[in-house]
Amino acid sequence: MSSHHAKLIRLIFHDPPSHNIHWRDVESLLRHVGAEIEALSGARVKVTKQRVEAILHRPHHHNNELDKQGLSQLREFLARSGVTPSSYEAS
Repeated sequence: MSSHHAKLIRLIFHDPPSHNIHWRDVESLLRHVGAEIEALSGARVKVTKQRVEAILHRPHHHNNELDKQGLSQLREFLARSGVTPSSYEAS
């Protein structure tokens, strides 16, 4: 278990949502938990983990931070695929 990834998962699931989650950290986390990432057209990426799929959008702005909608989609995907703060820290 990576302490960096554990902190990131807590930030993703924290309310109110954090505004400083960078896309490069999200990609690293997704790979760390075993998700496959496939680039689609434009800024879209298809993420698959244990038969759970989602289409996420890379941020367009220069700082590459997720917006509220992107964070919500990421949170939903992680929860549906069994990656939550409690499940990650238990493993």
